[in-house]
Amino acid sequence: SDLRQMLATKSVENIQFLPFLTTDANNLSWLGYGCLKQDWTLITVNIVGAALQTLYILAYLYYSPAKGPVLLQSLLLLAVLAAGYSYFTLLIGDAQMRLARLGLFCSVFTISMYLSPLADLAKIVRSKSTQCLSFPLTVTTFLASTSWTLYGLQLHDLYIMVPNMPGVVTSVLRFWLFWRYPPGQERPYRPLHA
Repeated sequence: SDLRQMLATKSVENIQFLPFLTTDANNLSWLGYGCLKQDWTLITVNIVGAALQTLYILAYLYYSPAKGPVLLQSLLLLAVLAAGYSYFTLLIGDAQMRLARLGLFCSVFTISMYLSPLADLAKIVRSKSTQCLSFPLTVTTFLASTSWTLYGLQLHDLYIMVPNMPGVVTSVLRFWLFWRYPPGQERPYRPLHA
Protein backbone atom coordinates (compact mmCIF):
# COMPACT_ATOMS: atom_id res chain seq x y z
CA SER A 1 0.00 0.00 0.00
CA ASP A 2 2.91 2.37 0.66
CA LEU A 3 4.25 1.71 -2.83
CA ARG A 4 0.77 2.27 -4.28
CA GLN A 5 0.56 5.57 -2.36
CA MET A 6 3.94 6.68 -3.71
CA LEU A 7 2.96 5.85 -7.28
CA ALA A 8 -0.44 7.57 -6.95
CA THR A 9 0.82 10.76 -5.29
CA LYS A 10 4.29 10.78 -6.90
CA SER A 11 5.53 11.70 -3.43
CA VAL A 12 7.18 10.02 -0.43
CA GLU A 13 5.48 12.27 2.10
CA ASN A 14 4.62 10.45 5.39
CA ILE A 15 6.36 7.27 4.20
CA GLN A 16 9.38 6.09 6.16
CA PHE A 17 12.40 4.84 4.19
CA LEU A 18 14.56 3.17 6.83
CA PRO A 19 12.20 0.25 7.68
CA PHE A 20 12.22 -0.88 4.06
CA LEU A 21 15.99 -0.52 3.76
CA THR A 22 16.53 -2.63 6.87
CA THR A 23 13.98 -5.18 5.66
CA ASP A 24 15.93 -5.50 2.40
CA ALA A 25 19.15 -6.10 4.34
CA ASN A 26 17.31 -8.59 6.52
CA ASN A 27 15.99 -10.47 3.46
CA LEU A 28 19.45 -10.61 1.90
CA SER A 29 21.01 -11.86 5.15
CA TRP A 30 18.40 -14.60 5.56
CA LEU A 31 18.87 -15.49 1.89
CA GLY A 32 22.53 -16.20 2.69
CA TYR A 33 21.50 -18.30 5.69
CA GLY A 34 19.00 -20.23 3.54
CA CYS A 35 21.67 -20.88 0.89
CA LEU A 36 24.12 -22.18 3.49
CA LYS A 37 21.42 -24.36 5.04
CA GLN A 38 20.03 -25.34 1.61
CA ASP A 39 16.51 -24.48 2.79
CA TRP A 40 14.43 -23.68 -0.30
CA THR A 41 11.67 -22.08 1.75
CA LEU A 42 14.11 -19.52 3.15
CA ILE A 43 15.71 -19.02 -0.26
CA THR A 44 12.47 -18.52 -2.18
CA VAL A 45 10.78 -16.23 0.34
CA ASN A 46 13.84 -14.05 0.78
CA ILE A 47 14.54 -13.74 -2.96
CA VAL A 48 10.99 -12.46 -3.43
CA GLY A 49 11.27 -10.22 -0.34
CA ALA A 50 14.60 -8.74 -1.40
CA ALA A 51 13.30 -8.09 -4.93
CA LEU A 52 10.19 -6.31 -3.61
CA GLN A 53 12.16 -4.25 -1.08
CA THR A 54 14.66 -3.26 -3.78
CA LEU A 55 11.75 -2.16 -5.98
CA TYR A 56 10.43 -0.07 -3.07
CA ILE A 57 13.87 1.49 -2.54
CA LEU A 58 14.14 2.39 -6.24
CA ALA A 59 10.64 3.91 -6.26
CA TYR A 60 11.40 5.84 -3.07
CA LEU A 61 14.64 7.12 -4.56
CA TYR A 62 12.84 8.16 -7.75
CA TYR A 63 10.08 10.11 -5.93
CA SER A 64 12.20 11.50 -3.10
CA PRO A 65 13.01 15.21 -3.38
CA ALA A 66 16.12 14.66 -1.23
CA LYS A 67 17.89 11.90 -3.15
CA GLY A 68 21.27 12.34 -1.43
CA PRO A 69 20.41 10.86 2.00
CA VAL A 70 18.40 8.01 0.44
CA LEU A 71 21.23 7.13 -1.93
CA LEU A 72 23.83 7.42 0.84
CA GLN A 73 21.86 5.08 3.13
CA SER A 74 21.41 2.59 0.29
CA LEU A 75 25.11 2.64 -0.57
CA LEU A 76 26.01 2.24 3.10
CA LEU A 77 23.76 -0.82 3.24
CA LEU A 78 25.52 -2.30 0.20
CA ALA A 79 28.92 -1.69 1.82
CA VAL A 80 27.81 -3.40 5.05
CA LEU A 81 26.43 -6.37 3.08
CA ALA A 82 29.66 -6.66 1.07
CA ALA A 83 31.74 -6.56 4.27
CA GLY A 84 29.47 -9.18 5.86
CA TYR A 85 29.70 -11.42 2.80
CA SER A 86 33.49 -11.13 2.84
CA TYR A 87 33.64 -11.95 6.54
CA PHE A 88 31.39 -15.00 6.34
CA THR A 89 32.92 -16.45 3.16
CA LEU A 90 36.61 -15.56 3.47
CA LEU A 91 37.34 -15.59 7.20
CA ILE A 92 35.20 -18.48 8.43
CA GLY A 93 36.25 -21.71 6.74
CA ASP A 94 34.15 -24.24 8.65
CA ALA A 95 30.64 -24.54 7.14
CA GLN A 96 28.92 -25.33 10.47
CA MET A 97 30.64 -22.40 12.20
CA ARG A 98 29.68 -20.14 9.27
CA LEU A 99 26.04 -21.26 9.51
CA ALA A 100 25.98 -20.68 13.29
CA ARG A 101 27.57 -17.22 13.09
CA LEU A 102 25.40 -16.13 10.17
CA GLY A 103 22.34 -17.46 12.02
CA LEU A 104 23.30 -15.42 15.07
CA PHE A 105 23.92 -12.31 12.94
CA CYS A 106 20.56 -12.73 11.19
CA SER A 107 18.85 -13.23 14.55
CA VAL A 108 20.31 -10.07 16.08
CA PHE A 109 19.53 -8.07 12.93
CA THR A 110 15.93 -9.35 12.83
CA ILE A 111 15.37 -8.54 16.51
CA SER A 112 16.69 -4.99 16.01
CA MET A 113 14.50 -4.60 12.92
CA TYR A 114 11.40 -5.66 14.83
CA LEU A 115 12.22 -3.40 17.78
CA SER A 116 13.04 -0.30 15.69
CA PRO A 117 9.41 0.93 15.40
CA LEU A 118 9.36 1.21 19.19
CA ALA A 119 11.65 4.24 18.84
CA ASP A 120 8.55 6.21 17.83
CA LEU A 121 6.60 4.98 20.87
CA ALA A 122 7.19 8.10 23.01
CA LYS A 123 6.25 10.35 20.06
CA ILE A 124 3.05 8.36 19.47
CA VAL A 125 1.99 8.44 23.13
CA ARG A 126 2.87 12.14 23.47
CA SER A 127 1.03 13.17 20.32
CA LYS A 128 -1.76 10.58 20.75
CA SER A 129 -1.37 9.93 17.01
CA THR A 130 -0.41 6.83 15.05
CA GLN A 131 0.17 8.85 11.89
CA CYS A 132 3.85 7.83 11.78
CA LEU A 133 2.95 4.10 11.84
CA SER A 134 1.94 2.09 8.81
CA PHE A 135 -1.05 -0.17 9.49
CA PRO A 136 -0.45 -2.39 6.42
CA LEU A 137 3.19 -2.81 7.47
CA THR A 138 2.04 -3.72 11.00
CA VAL A 139 -0.33 -6.40 9.64
CA THR A 140 2.36 -7.75 7.32
CA THR A 141 4.94 -7.79 10.11
CA PHE A 142 2.54 -9.65 12.40
CA LEU A 143 1.74 -12.28 9.77
CA ALA A 144 5.36 -12.70 8.68
CA SER A 145 6.83 -12.89 12.18
CA THR A 146 4.13 -15.33 13.32
CA SER A 147 4.70 -17.54 10.26
CA TRP A 148 8.48 -17.56 10.72
CA THR A 149 8.16 -18.27 14.44
CA LEU A 150 5.99 -21.30 13.67
CA TYR A 151 8.33 -22.39 10.84
CA GLY A 152 11.36 -22.18 13.15
CA LEU A 153 9.47 -24.12 15.79
CA GLN A 154 8.63 -26.83 13.25
CA LEU A 155 12.31 -27.10 12.16
CA HIS A 156 13.63 -26.77 15.73
CA ASP A 157 15.78 -23.89 14.43
CA LEU A 158 16.26 -21.33 17.17
CA TYR A 159 17.90 -18.90 14.73
CA ILE A 160 14.60 -18.65 12.86
CA MET A 161 12.15 -19.00 15.76
CA VAL A 162 13.59 -16.77 18.49
CA PRO A 163 14.24 -13.55 16.52
CA ASN A 164 10.72 -13.54 15.09
CA MET A 165 9.02 -13.63 18.50
CA PRO A 166 9.71 -9.91 19.13
CA GLY A 167 8.01 -9.21 15.79
CA VAL A 168 4.84 -10.82 17.09
CA VAL A 169 5.04 -8.87 20.38
CA THR A 170 5.82 -5.48 18.78
CA SER A 171 3.07 -5.98 16.20
CA VAL A 172 0.54 -6.66 18.95
CA LEU A 173 1.76 -3.49 20.70
CA ARG A 174 1.33 -1.49 17.47
CA PHE A 175 -2.19 -2.95 17.00
CA TRP A 176 -2.98 -1.74 20.52
CA LEU A 177 -1.63 1.73 19.62
CA PHE A 178 -3.85 1.84 16.53
CA TRP A 179 -6.81 0.85 18.71
CA ARG A 180 -5.89 3.38 21.44
CA TYR A 181 -5.12 6.24 19.02
CA PRO A 182 -7.14 5.49 15.88
CA PRO A 183 -6.14 7.23 12.64
CA GLY A 184 -8.31 10.25 11.91
CA GLN A 185 -8.69 11.08 15.60
CA GLU A 186 -5.73 13.47 15.60
CA ARG A 187 -6.47 17.06 16.48
CA PRO A 188 -4.85 19.61 14.16
CA TYR A 189 -5.15 22.22 16.90
CA ARG A 190 -4.56 22.58 20.63
CA PRO A 191 -7.71 23.07 22.65
CA LEU A 192 -8.00 26.49 24.29
CA HIS A 193 -8.29 26.58 28.07
CA ALA A 194 -11.04 28.87 29.29
